Amino acid sequence: MRYERDFKQLQLAEDTVLSLGKFDGLHRGHELLLESVFEKKAAYGLKAAVFTFDIPPGNLASAGGHRVITTNAEKRKLLEERGVDYLVECPFTKEMMHMEAEQFIGEMARRLRAKWVVVGTDFRFGHNRRGDYHMLQDFAHVYGYQLRVVQKMQYEGRDISSTYIREAIKDGNIELANNLLGYPYFIEGTVVHGNRVGHRIGFPTINLTPPEQKFLPPFGVYLSRISLDGQCYHGITNIGKKPTIQGDNPVGAETYIYDFHQEAYEKEARVSILHFARREMQFSGIEALQSQLHKDISFGRDYFARYKM
Repeated sequence: MRYERDFKQLQLAEDTVLSLGKFDGLHRGHELLLESVFEKKAAYGLKAAVFTFDIPPGNLASAGGHRVITTNAEKRKLLEERGVDYLVECPFTKEMMHMEAEQFIGEMARRLRAKWVVVGTDFRFGHNRRGDYHMLQDFAHVYGYQLRVVQKMQYEGRDISSTYIREAIKDGNIELANNLLGYPYFIEGTVVHGNRVGHRIGFPTINLTPPEQKFLPPFGVYLSRISLDGQCYHGITNIGKKPTIQGDNPVGAETYIYDFHQEAYEKEARVSILHFARREMQFSGIEALQSQLHKDISFGRDYFARYKM
């Protein structure tokens, strides 16, 4: 997949079918857009392109205070895995913020050589969000593209959206969030050194530091699936600040992996969250923590065996 950021200097050499949107979470609603993109790609011999805005972490407050379900890096990986040919992740600068909708359409059509444009009914763009799919249709003949408007996908009578998914994650309803996403919510990154308390008490773990902009579920213990070195494992993951351990601990995702006895430091890992087990708690000491970990691990083994995961 070719990845681009400098929209103002971009000029593709191939015709595309282009989808426009935020793509936070890359949920099942986005999958409808991508299905249409790949349908047009196959039918007309076009390249599949996605245009989205990159909102830096420092601008999250101005974007409504939202953390993201998928970071930019995670989004890039998911889209590449899906088979997208071009991803344009345009920085959301003041210039882009104040670009009139009509100008945006012209820039988009020319620079990305769009022959088909695929959007959802709620897509808005341009200064003061004036642009919508009606405006895209009005300009289609001017710039020589065709428009496909995709209706919102619903679940239990509600539009699937990043807001809906955040609510489920915030409530610890991981099964619902995963249903809406179409794949398990995950945290990924490089395995870092922790305080090694787990090793000392007989429960070695791997530690990931979630990106600052990542939207996290409530601090607690979760059943998880870990992808590491091309292999998948079951595990128990604590998301939080480990209040039993002295000091001001940073927020982390600490995972005990069943039947895993290898070094993983500096390796890339993906921890997919499957089920909420309990809230994070502060114990009276290490022995009490150790006793609870035995219970958590036993609960996880029973759960995975029962549901054959």
